[in-house]
Amino acid sequence: MKQAADMKGGQQARRAAMLCQNARFCLYLDQTQRRRNGLSLADLPDGTHAERDAADSIRRACGVGSRAEIDHDDEARAMLDRIVADYQRWERQQRRAVSPAGDNRQISPMGDKAAAQTQQQERHL
Repeated sequence: MKQAADMKGGQQARRAAMLCQNARFCLYLDQTQRRRNGLSLADLPDGTHAERDAADSIRRACGVGSRAEIDHDDEARAMLDRIVADYQRWERQQRRAVSPAGDNRQISPMGDKAAAQTQQQERHL
């Protein structure tokens, strides 16, 4: 494997950087942390995670010291793919949770099996 100093950020590093700059991804991290740790909104308010926190989470989950390493590590790249897929799933669930009338009522809670699967997949963050 190449030394970190020899690596430059390619497509995957840019993809990770763009994700970290996404305020919705940071909100996803807030909600994921609350659910995983049994915290309330008062304990960990929305807006707690910022770009730097998101970058730290991605590096930790991918097992790299810098996002540039993701382009040169198949396991790290696969983990980034999983993070992106989990985040996209969360976005779809958020859209479905708002009623078509736009009054923000919950249509239906996530089933126990789906909730358990989502929690298991989010443990890597």
